Amino acid sequence: MSAILPGAVSLTLLNPSEWNAQTCAEVNARLESASATHIADWAVATFGRDMIVAASMQDTILPHMFGTRLADIDVLFLETGYHFAETIATRDEAARRFPITIVNAESELSIDEQAQKYGKGLFRTDPNLCCQLRKVEPLKRELAKYSAWVTGVRRVDAATRSEMPVVSWDAKHGLVKINPLALWDDDTVENYQVAHDLPRNPLVAQGYPSIGCEPCTRKVAPGEDPRAGRWSGQNKTECGLHSE
Repeated sequence: MSAILPGAVSLTLLNPSEWNAQTCAEVNARLESASATHIADWAVATFGRDMIVAASMQDTILPHMFGTRLADIDVLFLETGYHFAETIATRDEAARRFPITIVNAESELSIDEQAQKYGKGLFRTDPNLCCQLRKVEPLKRELAKYSAWVTGVRRVDAATRSEMPVVSWDAKHGLVKINPLALWDDDTVENYQVAHDLPRNPLVAQGYPSIGCEPCTRKVAPGEDPRAGRWSGQNKTECGLHSE
């Protein structure tokens, strides 16, 4: 396409003939200081329906940002079977409010089948395996259908994400990974939600700044790290979705 991004950077320079680690790094260098909305414009113009938007439904920013740019765009939700009721309700409200198509990625094993094979409460006895079965593998199966995926990862979320690029090559899944909110802080998140009157996951206001599966998420006390409530008491800080 011939659209022009701010700074007179043409999409020709941002759409290489081949996507790999080097070309992603080159595009990232051009987009790393662009606004999230301009990155979304570029992503839609470049990948269109060959892209899926991942949303945990902690908020509905990405479903709104991309759904309003490309009607019926696929929005990936990892349906682990262990979500809070509030998270499911937020997903359903986003689907009602925005022109998006929810793609519920599920494990090949039901909760009961997983319990029969690995024992009850795998999220306690082996949380890494539980995340592998209910998040990592379903994600891999869905991403194999696309050339790019969008995530809501932000650098301020955790020390492990402090250098997250805006655009990178996801070698593990063999596609482009786009993080339009990478540079956003909490105030920017709040301002966007207010400006667009977005549906909110009520758990955030109840003391859950990082929301995962119900058995593995607790409230966070004032002054604690925002992700302290994830896998509390266990030697685990990430579910493996964003590991290289």
